[in-house]
Amino acid sequence: MQIKRKSAILLILLSTVLPSVGQTVESMYINNGDTVNYSYTPVAPTPQQQVIGQDSVTPRRKRLFFGRIIDYFSQSTKDRSFEKKIDFTFAGGPSYSKNTSLGIGILAAGLYRLDRTDSVTPPSNVSIFASISVSGFYSLGVEGHNIFRRNKNRIDYTAAFTSAPRDLWGIGYNSGRYNQESSYVEKHYKLNMRYLHQFLPKTFIGAIIDFEHTTGKKFKTASSGYQDIAHQRHKYTMSGVGALLEYDSRDFIPNPYRGIYLSWEEMLFPKGLGNCSSSIWRTRLTADFYKEVWSSGVLAADLYAEFNSEGTPWPMLARMGGSQRMRGYYEGKYTDNDMITIQIELRQRIWRRIGCVVWAGAGNVFPSLEKFNWSHTLPNYGVGLRWELKKRINVRLDTGFGRKTSGFLLNINEAF
Repeated sequence: MQIKRKSAILLILLSTVLPSVGQTVESMYINNGDTVNYSYTPVAPTPQQQVIGQDSVTPRRKRLFFGRIIDYFSQSTKDRSFEKKIDFTFAGGPSYSKNTSLGIGILAAGLYRLDRTDSVTPPSNVSIFASISVSGFYSLGVEGHNIFRRNKNRIDYTAAFTSAPRDLWGIGYNSGRYNQESSYVEKHYKLNMRYLHQFLPKTFIGAIIDFEHTTGKKFKTASSGYQDIAHQRHKYTMSGVGALLEYDSRDFIPNPYRGIYLSWEEMLFPKGLGNCSSSIWRTRLTADFYKEVWSSGVLAADLYAEFNSEGTPWPMLARMGGSQRMRGYYEGKYTDNDMITIQIELRQRIWRRIGCVVWAGAGNVFPSLEKFNWSHTLPNYGVGLRWELKKRINVRLDTGFGRKTSGFLLNINEAF
């Protein structure tokens, strides 16, 4: 009994002395005739350590700035539209195109679902962009596709403002081929909204509202390119209404892997809703095809036709080139009432978020179908890189080539 009492006393002393930091504790423990002599020097816990029972847990160090950026973009390709009201990813960096020169751009891409319990309907998407370049170009805009439950109804929209120094060759194939370019500054406001209702499987009927205002300033009036529009106003405002019929079996609008898209669009711009001298109309036809040909490889084809009525003002004529069709041509070098283009593109994912494309195509501008000239058909081909910013939403870098022209451009979403 005495030994047990001594043992208890020693244990109490031991528990009292051990917390003394930096002091060596010598002690002896006796139990059932066995004697153990030992010494112990307690070590003070560091501020980063949290003592839970007998275990010490050291939290991970904070990630460095670039590591946090990598973490941010590594999470951006996950579809979190079921978890968040809207899942945004932001990015920025240098930009370039043949029309705007070197600049810097900022963009945000978002996915969302109006009904987060609906796993059948594809997610809606929105893209917001802003850019400015050394040439004096600047723009701000938003575009997106708002998809309602079961894809029965959809609202597509685009709103943008652009101020850009531009080159002008005149109207018609010969003007673009032989005239010397002149320059001017174009300010353009655009608002376009389309409502579509599905009345048959994958088949939609809809209505369009379109507003456009264009002002041309600082023309070089002595140039040959200016003479084609010298008799027209420098400022036009046009408001229009239209109807469209579509068949759409694409699996995801910004970047389809499979499906067919057919669109017939008719627009009327009444004289009373703008300052044009007469009412004008416009027809647009689009036929797109997408198919997975092998693992992570998609074959895409696009046929596009635009027809404008006689008397259409110069800012609203069909312009060849730009970021979607006939990439590599300066947008507006070849301009006329009507235009037809075709392109075939092979898209291939290379590794993780990185992919590439190659394409080939052709296009023609002409005043009317009766005056269509096969010899005026222009070739187009190119290569591009893709980087997945958001789930199936790509940042694209394309280099396009054509007849005595080439151009590099940086943009978001696929060309078609």
